Amino acid sequence: MAFSSLEPLMSQVTVERAERFKQVVAQRTRHITVVLEDIYQPHNASAVIRSCDCFGIQDVHIIENQNKYRINPQVALGSTNWVDIHQYAEKKNNSPKCLDALRAQGFTIVATSPHSDAYSPEDLPLEKPLAILLGTEKDGLQEETMSAADLHLKVPMYGFTESFNISVSAALILQRLRTRLEHSDLDFKLGRTEQEALLRKWLERHLDRKRSK
Repeated sequence: MAFSSLEPLMSQVTVERAERFKQVVAQRTRHITVVLEDIYQPHNASAVIRSCDCFGIQDVHIIENQNKYRINPQVALGSTNWVDIHQYAEKKNNSPKCLDALRAQGFTIVATSPHSDAYSPEDLPLEKPLAILLGTEKDGLQEETMSAADLHLKVPMYGFTESFNISVSAALILQRLRTRLEHSDLDFKLGRTEQEALLRKWLERHLDRKRSK
């Protein structure tokens, strides 16, 4: 796909870099988004964001109730440069505001829990955009958030351990959902206008970093 309006920016990066940007933006999706509620270990949040980038998920929503969001650069490996981070930290309980915002955008709210008797990544309905919610490392999602969800999701397990690490859960869920989307008839990737806007942002951010070095 040609982006003639971006040629002035494209001309400032190598041909290889420009082609890589176009290849990646063509695979981006907002049909699935990830929500992290009150994650307190930086390496876990960073690993989830890294997985989102790897699976083409463009948006991650960070809810800060008791725990402040922090990034671990050694784990994120620059993924925060390419994924859009939306933070909710104004109140004591910011979860309702995040869920309301996502519902207003047409997302189905999906709460993950190893204890819920619900969908698996294999049979979770994909027809509508999905917001996949992941909670704290120890306690999971707060009860209010679980109750407010439209659907519930768990990753099947076959051992003694009660749950997967949150970053592992995210990767397993996203890998399966992305594969199912790829084999579906759903129009789940970004349209041309969204691709162009995102590509412009990436190019400008990349060039700004080069100039600051």
